[in-house]
Amino acid sequence: MTDLLDAHDFAVEARAQWRTVLRRFLRHRPAVVSSVLLALLGLWAFLWPLVWKWGHTERDRAALSVGPSGEHPFGTDDLGKDVMALVMRGIQRSVEVALITTVIALVLGVLVGALAGYLGRVVDSTLMRFTDLVLTLPLLVVVAVISVSVRKAPWYVVPVILGLASWPGLARIVRAEFLSIREREFVEAARAVGAPVHRIIMRHILPNITGSIIVVGTLAVGGAMLTETALSFLGLGIRAPEVSLGLLINEYQGAFKTRPWLFWFPSTAIVLICLCVNFIGDGLRDALDPKQTRVRS
Repeated sequence: MTDLLDAHDFAVEARAQWRTVLRRFLRHRPAVVSSVLLALLGLWAFLWPLVWKWGHTERDRAALSVGPSGEHPFGTDDLGKDVMALVMRGIQRSVEVALITTVIALVLGVLVGALAGYLGRVVDSTLMRFTDLVLTLPLLVVVAVISVSVRKAPWYVVPVILGLASWPGLARIVRAEFLSIREREFVEAARAVGAPVHRIIMRHILPNITGSIIVVGTLAVGGAMLTETALSFLGLGIRAPEVSLGLLINEYQGAFKTRPWLFWFPSTAIVLICLCVNFIGDGLRDALDPKQTRVRS
């Protein structure tokens, strides 16, 4: 009975903490506005193509390189492709790349950081030296070399490579959090009753650093999207016939002065998404900070 009451009290306390986090987040106006804007942009990019009459591969031969109009709200390119359809497809692919990259980086970063921070000694030294080695490698150069080597590989190879190369920063953050928590009383109590290592890590320590992981993961989405955009802009990321925002910017950069709609719409989309993600990450950081007493608005 006592165990049931303790579990109930813990669940009630956890719910109260998350309500406090939610209230703090809702008072962060830029983060709330960014969340709504990002949700609307995502719904438009993923659902509107289902009803839009132009696909990203279709061509309107009667409207070659025309500006925005009722028929083509974002205009068309020199092949007659609808730019709005291309931008929606580019957002889809860029978001997928960013999410895959972030998930891989989170899994590896949390795993390495947790083992290094909790086990310490030889394991910590070995894993951190390997992490330092990966950190010294220039990310764009590594991804570019691998991308060139597997030029005919499917599009998802790019986010996998990015994820495998971008976990060290999170690993160091998780390690630092583990080092500060592993000596606390509740962890010592779990060790004293014989709890296995994986249970202590999963049930006692990780829940206490969830906030930091969420914030880093949110910001990593924007970073991954910008990295993919840079690679595609250089011709080393997503390649035709696939579509991404970086690829569209690269393809239409020469039309900046003569047909600006080809450049401005994909550029605006990538800037808008990254700004929204960063504002959301800023709001989550403030909301999840237990020392935070005043929320910026």
